[in-house]
Amino acid sequence: MAVKTYLQAISEGLRLEMQRDKRVYVIGEDVGVYGGAFKVTQGFQEEFGPWRVIDAPLSETAIVGSCTGAAIMGMRPVAEMQFADFISCAWDHLVTVAAKQFYRAGTPIPIVVRLPSGGGFSGGPFHSQNPESSFAHIPGLKCVCPATPADAKGLLASAIQDPNPVLYFEHKHLYRRIKDEVPEERYTVPFGEARIVREGSDLTVVTWGAMVYTADEAAQQLDSDGVSVEVIDLRTIIPWDRDAVLASVRKTSKVMVLHEDTRTGGFGAEIAATITEEAFEDLDAPVKRVTAPDSPVPFSPPLEKAYIPQVEDVVAGLRELAEY
Repeated sequence: MAVKTYLQAISEGLRLEMQRDKRVYVIGEDVGVYGGAFKVTQGFQEEFGPWRVIDAPLSETAIVGSCTGAAIMGMRPVAEMQFADFISCAWDHLVTVAAKQFYRAGTPIPIVVRLPSGGGFSGGPFHSQNPESSFAHIPGLKCVCPATPADAKGLLASAIQDPNPVLYFEHKHLYRRIKDEVPEERYTVPFGEARIVREGSDLTVVTWGAMVYTADEAAQQLDSDGVSVEVIDLRTIIPWDRDAVLASVRKTSKVMVLHEDTRTGGFGAEIAATITEEAFEDLDAPVKRVTAPDSPVPFSPPLEKAYIPQVEDVVAGLRELAEY
């Protein structure tokens, strides 16, 4: 298998879906002539034409609103937000209309909104957020957070073929930093099936997105202490793999939930509550959360590093759990 970056895997997955299904098209700011803010769609307009790779005006509301209408008429649009932060401009069309259309009228809305998310590059408070928890509690939406190039390609194919609106969070810090083997052919990765990154017997870390790598590195450090850490990559948070998480908790009895989003109301709280409700008697310690603080993302590189959970933060939290 060829080794591809996270960005290349997303681009390849999107291209394959457009090649196999003429209903799929891309719309967004600068996705055509320029090839996208991060070059995911570079060369797409030459291959598929300007009617399937549409340079939209600077209006996220218009982009998502048009996608909803096109989906109702049988198309499968893929909208790109230049940064995940800007999805707030399209909140009404996405949450009030697209998410509720099937409930209201029985009409599938197969749209995908690609959301370059996350910090780690000094983008400041308007270009670095992970707003997944804002949408995870909205009935009718699905939230996908791939961590690996292979998952990014397969989950994007699943998202485009899903009859529901799907928010596809692609972490910017992974784009060119992460490389791995990716199958050349088209394939899908199912929603709601977690991946066991590493097996362990003493502690469990539940995470997703870029934090998968932070958790794995921390787990490697705990090995030197004789502590075996299991790392679970949820892949998707709506739906999320409750069975895999609960099975791991029952095995290890101690669990940490790790995410880059802010703490209060973050999706980690939903996971912690579910564990407490359904596996309380299996716990040997309180469920621990390691998250970003309740603050906008700082612009300053040292402050941003203090804001985003680091390997040393996870290591410290795991050692506290191990000693509890």
